[in-house]
Order: sequence, then C-alpha cells, then structure tokens
Amino acid sequence: MLSDWELWACANQVMKAQGDKAAHYVAEQIGALALAGDQEGINTWQAIARRIAELSDQIGPMTRE
Repeated sequence: MLSDWELWACANQVMKAQGDKAAHYVAEQIGALALAGDQEGINTWQAIARRIAELSDQIGPMTRE
C-alpha cells in the first residue's frame, strides 16, 4: 500500500491530468482492477478516490488545462 503522502500525490496528479473527468478515470481504473481480481489495487484506487473527492470539495470543479 502507498503511504498517505503518495496517495495525496496520486490524487493531485490524476486531478491535474484528468480535470473534471478525474472521478470517471478512477472508476475505470477500479473497474479494470475488479475484473482482474486485484483487491489491493482496488483498495489503493478507492483511497485515491477519497482524496480526490476531498480535494474537489476544497477547490471546486476543475477543468483540464
């Protein structure tokens, strides 16, 4: 499992790269990992998703630059 700092860094990077599509991107990742049976990967992406939600609540909607 990634450290808390690494999870925040991943969340930030996904938000920068995906903009307002970040939640959809995370859902796709979780879906692919579920099909592969990778529970640890699912847990990691769920942790990233929680951080993205928290960041989104703090800074509002983002658009991709």
